[in-house]
Amino acid sequence: MRQEATTQEQHDRHPHHHGHDVGERLYIHKHSALHLFPAHLKILSAFSSLIIIVLTPLSNWPAHVFYYFVIFSLIKVSKIPIFKVLKRATIEIPFIFFAILMPFISGVKDLDIGLISISSEGAYAGGSIIVKATAGTLISVLLGATTTVRSLLRGFTKLRMPTLLVQIATFMLRYVNVISAESERMEVARQSRGFIATGPKHWKVLAQAAGTLFIRSYERGERVHLAMLSRGYVGNLPDFEPEAVDKKDLTRAIILPLTFLIAAALNLIYSMNF
Repeated sequence: MRQEATTQEQHDRHPHHHGHDVGERLYIHKHSALHLFPAHLKILSAFSSLIIIVLTPLSNWPAHVFYYFVIFSLIKVSKIPIFKVLKRATIEIPFIFFAILMPFISGVKDLDIGLISISSEGAYAGGSIIVKATAGTLISVLLGATTTVRSLLRGFTKLRMPTLLVQIATFMLRYVNVISAESERMEVARQSRGFIATGPKHWKVLAQAAGTLFIRSYERGERVHLAMLSRGYVGNLPDFEPEAVDKKDLTRAIILPLTFLIAAALNLIYSMNF
């Protein structure tokens, strides 16, 4: 009986979301300790770790190797396929491309590699961008994959983020689903009438459909807002899923940034002595 009660308590605190909504497609449902960890502590831990990674110079490369070891260990703990995380991390490819060009377009070209002259300063800056941006992207992908959007928004509220910003993000994510569903219905209606967009000649029809979608979404938003006001909405959304936090969770949240900070400090001291 006690085990069943504990399971029910965990279910109440962390209800299952399988990412069917547009706003939840980044979330990957798994049963792991990282998924059950309170959202606001995950945000705090991830943000603190990112700051430490950014402040660690590239010359302190043992610390960065350790950072990546810890990040991939957390991916293993989350039970999310590593290739899934790496695939989502490809969003940073434009930044990597820019970083690769930096040795050729920035600084004084004082380093000869064969027939090519590059800037050592630009190479250092580009390498720093690649290493730090990749680590930050992996942490962000892991945070989004293990935390639902609703939990993230509640987490930002608990961290005392400006209420207006949280409300804007909340309604934006809710209306993404509404607009997406309305767009799909309009597309089905067009296809049922034999319309298939094949080129620029159909852009006029698609533009008219986009205008109609905007008007419908705006009108629906007004109706929803009036309905919310009639139910007592005063600018704050109620939190129906409070997260209880104990001292163990708080300690675990501090472990990751503290470990990164200690590793960076130890490697810096070692490099200064030798």
